[in-house]
Amino acid sequence: MLKRRVGHRRPQAGVALFGIALTLALAACGSQVAPEDVARANGTVRTGSNVGDQGDSGTAPGSEGLPDDGTVDTGDTGDSGTDSGDSGSAPGSTDNAGSNPDSKPGTSPVKGENASTGDGPKGSCNGFKNQTGVTDDKILIANASDLSGPVPGIFESAQMGTRAYVAYFNSQSEICGRKLDVLALDTRADAGADQQAYLKACDQAFAAVGSMSAFDSGGAATAQNCGLPDLRSTIVNPERQKCSTCFATQVVDTSKIGVAYAKWLRSKYKSATDSAAVLYINAGAAPPNAKSLASAWGKIGYGVKYVQGIDVAEFNFAPYVQQMKSKDIKLVYYQGPYQNYVKLQQAMKQQAFSPEVVLADGTVYDKRYVDQAGGVGDKTFVYLTNDMFEANNKEMQLYLSWLQQVKPGAAPNMYGLYAWSATRLFVEKALALGGRLDRKNMVAALRGVDNWTGNGLHAKQHIGRGLGAECSKVIQLQGSTWKQVSPGSYMCAPMVATGIGG
Repeated sequence: MLKRRVGHRRPQAGVALFGIALTLALAACGSQVAPEDVARANGTVRTGSNVGDQGDSGTAPGSEGLPDDGTVDTGDTGDSGTDSGDSGSAPGSTDNAGSNPDSKPGTSPVKGENASTGDGPKGSCNGFKNQTGVTDDKILIANASDLSGPVPGIFESAQMGTRAYVAYFNSQSEICGRKLDVLALDTRADAGADQQAYLKACDQAFAAVGSMSAFDSGGAATAQNCGLPDLRSTIVNPERQKCSTCFATQVVDTSKIGVAYAKWLRSKYKSATDSAAVLYINAGAAPPNAKSLASAWGKIGYGVKYVQGIDVAEFNFAPYVQQMKSKDIKLVYYQGPYQNYVKLQQAMKQQAFSPEVVLADGTVYDKRYVDQAGGVGDKTFVYLTNDMFEANNKEMQLYLSWLQQVKPGAAPNMYGLYAWSATRLFVEKALALGGRLDRKNMVAALRGVDNWTGNGLHAKQHIGRGLGAECSKVIQLQGSTWKQVSPGSYMCAPMVATGIGG
């Protein structure tokens, strides 16, 4: 067992535990991933910087021409912009090239803080050395995410988010003469597969970036033992949280709960918050997180009358609805996969149970939930620590636009958003290090990161300190459209310490 580093990562309730719950969902919940993509991901697909449909590039494992190491190199494009990305744009371009998600991104550099290189300091390249994952023309980063397994494609969005930023960066920039390349690994919702993926990442890649796995415990010791910088979309399990070289742009801490959204709901729906229920998937890290959240709510005045785990294989939600009716519950919160939330809401409708507030975390902020829930999802509240996909946000529009280049038709979600953020952060730190770039210095640089927002994609995250966001917003599904209902950009409040899961 690894010793805990003081102040390092622990999972935060309602923000980062969606991974555990989602992976435990039944395979029947479906996927948007094409069968050929899953088949390809069962090997290791190494993607270059082409900005076409990279999801369809490469060769399926076992097919003719696959190299012995199981990789497929799709090659890379020339440098179509300037090295810095901070110089003037080509005639007719805008400061937000590719801001329309339905149009192909431009190749002229985006200026200012939305530039692919960021607007931070750039180190001298003097003394730059090739090393593990670094050659004369490429820096190889790994992304190890759940692509197959019980729910095929469950965290494909995290890999797509990383690939999208790499495509954006390579279209106009470089790091000391090198383009980025992605070693795409499938962790298959399995701790053993996660370990195997990180053995390969340690051996072949300079760092791992944007990864998301529900069973990320498997590769934790492997990453730390080889000194691999592991800048993830989200960390889920305690073993990963203890890893001294592992970080995440969606930072987590079970025992400290953000309550800004909960305070706002209490100000608007006090009678509902006086009689609240907290339901959760009874598996993995979800139970301590849900209990910590319920404790935090109680500390700010909620009357939490029903806290109940639901087995992952449960199909009959009627008994839980009956319990809530008997306790006169007026606010229902559920932590788990959106597919199961739909089942719960369908059971509530069948039994004519209409609580005043129905609340979820960012897991249900997904087009697939809207499509599957239909009318039963109407008026559902969701709290977020990231901006909305519908927002007039330059960085968000860059993410959405480049996502469509690497996976046309892909639906964005928060895991992909935080993976994009992680890749941007990696790039900024690599450029700042310049000739001093190595694994040890990258880990040290990440440890010093605080108040990171991914250029406005999400609320401030205290990455180096292992503390999550104090700020959040509330959105509501109105018909088939999500609308922000809380005031301002974000609401902020001090976190509540519960002592649970610490």
